[in-house]
Amino acid sequence: MYMRGRRLRFTAAAAMVVLALTGFSSGCGHGSRSDASSSESDAQDSRTPTGGSGGDTQRSQPTDSPTPTASPSSETAQPLKDGTAVLVSCASSDDPYATVEVRNPNERDAVFTMKMTFKDAHGFTMITTSAQVPVPAKDTATDRVAIAGIGTGHLDQIARCEVNPRATADW
Repeated sequence: MYMRGRRLRFTAAAAMVVLALTGFSSGCGHGSRSDASSSESDAQDSRTPTGGSGGDTQRSQPTDSPTPTASPSSETAQPLKDGTAVLVSCASSDDPYATVEVRNPNERDAVFTMKMTFKDAHGFTMITTSAQVPVPAKDTATDRVAIAGIGTGHLDQIARCEVNPRATADW
C-alpha cells in the first residue's frame, strides 16, 4: 500500500486492528486469536448494560410489577399410579358376564382400563376385551364385563377367564 509517496507495510495484524476498530470481524471462524478476543468482548457486552466498562458489572434494579401467584386450581396434580385388577368370577352360559374388582391406590378418583381374556378348555383365546372402570380414591370398584362378539352358542365353550393384574390409570 502506498501513501503519499511512502510505502507502508500492511500486515494481517494491522488489518485485524482496522477491522476491530470499524466493527467488522474477519468471519474466518478458524479459532484465530482475533475471534477469541471478539467473543470475549461480545460476552462482556452482554453482561454490562449501557456503557459499563469490561470489569464493572451493573445489575438492573427489579421492577415493581406484581408477582403472579398460583391459584389452588392450577396446582400440578401428581401423576396417577396404575391400579390392580382381580377376577371375582368368570363368565358362563348362565351368566355371560365376568366380574372384576379394580383397586385405586391414588389419593384422587380415577378411571382405569382393565383387560380381560376369555379362553376355551384348550387355552385358545376366544376373545380379549377391555373396559374402563371409574374408581373412587383409595377404594375399589366392581365391574361386570360382558362377553361380546362370540355369540351365545359359544358361551358354553368358555373354560377360563384371565384378567391382567395391572389396571392402567387413564385419567
